[in-house]
Amino acid sequence: MSQPPNNSLRDRDLLSLADLTSGEFHAILDESLALKRRWKEGDRPQLLDNTTIAMIFEKQSLRTRSTFDIAMYQLGGHSVLLSQNYIGWGVRETIRDVAHNLERWVDGIMARTYGHATLTELAEHADVPVINGLSDLLHPCQLLADYLTLKETFGRLDDLTIAFVGDGNNVCNSHVNAATQAGASLRIACPEGFDPNPGVLRAARARGAEISVLRDPREAASGADVLYTDVWISMGHEEESERRRKAFKGYTITPEWFSELSSRGVFMHDLPAHYGEECTEEAVYHERSVVFDQAENRLHAQKGVLVSLLTGTVEA
Repeated sequence: MSQPPNNSLRDRDLLSLADLTSGEFHAILDESLALKRRWKEGDRPQLLDNTTIAMIFEKQSLRTRSTFDIAMYQLGGHSVLLSQNYIGWGVRETIRDVAHNLERWVDGIMARTYGHATLTELAEHADVPVINGLSDLLHPCQLLADYLTLKETFGRLDDLTIAFVGDGNNVCNSHVNAATQAGASLRIACPEGFDPNPGVLRAARARGAEISVLRDPREAASGADVLYTDVWISMGHEEESERRRKAFKGYTITPEWFSELSSRGVFMHDLPAHYGEECTEEAVYHERSVVFDQAENRLHAQKGVLVSLLTGTVEA
């Protein structure tokens, strides 16, 4: 759908964090923090009363599915769960037709898809906000939860050095966008051939982002405030399992790595974790891990996104 020319986030799509201004990015985080604080204090604002979203899933999901559903319920709204088995888009009917049906019934659409082009086509035709719940290219809602966690942990974002160690996948691409919006320094460590999307990198660097791509994961981690990893084998890449395990030899994060971080450094993982590959179980359950804070903040970040896009409460 078209984006209105004013600063309000109401009726906007959220396919990529790069589509936001820095002010809008921080405004969603602030809205999320405020809503979390109100919930913890026992305040239950029904900001989405009589509001409905459709949740479309091509891929499996625990955190995205649960937190969007719960966020809608806690804010007084309702969610409708749809899967490819239900709607059969691209087979039973076109994405365009699905979009024009849903826009007559719901106030917004959240979709978790294999191809990013599916999301862009859905957003092109749906006259309601479309939210990227994950695609092969980007995972913006995950990074909003992550940066919400970092804001709670450190108080500010623009003085952080973040090391992402692993595959240059959708989460890594959204790290590039989030670091750009936050003004953080990002080091990406990945084997050759597993770099983040070059278009995403170019766009971020054109905006002045401080982003480096390294081959030595320990060099990336040295002195970092945040050490972040993700699975080496994402959904859809299972046939490459052995090749990827060989390529990422030496990238498995253990608690021993944490001594190389800054004195305030923390460990992050967006889950699910493949223990023994990108990290060990001991790393996730270490005292310097904020992994489950990230998972909790998926709920609060989804609330910030939903309120911002469906009500226009946030003004940047």
